[in-house]
Amino acid sequence: MNDKFVVTIARQFGSLGRPIARKISEKLGVEYYDRDIVEMTSKNLNLPVSTISDEEESAKTAFFNMNYPLGMGTTEIQDSIFAAQRKIITDLAEKESCIIVGRCADYILKDHKNIINIFIYAPYEARLKNCVETLDMQPDEARRMIASVDKARESYHRHYCGYSMSDKDYKHVIIDSSLLGADGTCDVLTEIIKMRFKL
Repeated sequence: MNDKFVVTIARQFGSLGRPIARKISEKLGVEYYDRDIVEMTSKNLNLPVSTISDEEESAKTAFFNMNYPLGMGTTEIQDSIFAAQRKIITDLAEKESCIIVGRCADYILKDHKNIINIFIYAPYEARLKNCVETLDMQPDEARRMIASVDKARESYHRHYCGYSMSDKDYKHVIIDSSLLGADGTCDVLTEIIKMRFKL
């Protein structure tokens, strides 16, 4: 199959989703996009990267009142960020086979014919361990980050997509990264992707 394909990866904080995505991209020889999308959005909207980062995962909804550092974000800024990212993600998917981490890519590309949507999670204790050992965080900071980032990502996803980022009805693969570790999870997902797209 020569058609371009897209892998979207949503993940819990501390589940090692980002390094797993990077390893898969190396194995498959395709680009992976994560923070790059923030930088592209920042250029497009002429806003600082820090503003995009603060805003993009802190949807102001009645259910989740996010207390992010910016604190004064408006839904208008957030909507313009989402619109810019939607265009960037759509353009990337049209241009090349790639892996896109987070940013509602599963929802944005729901009509893409060659797509696989993955959700990576891990039990709380495993995520705490990853934060401390792999991300060099202090345990208290790790606990705070797991709570706030999970809540923020979930609220952002629900706000723009209308469903939870771990909703099995919108995912092809849901995997616990603590079962096989980052390398093992990468190997399993790479094989699934190869089979799915006949690579």
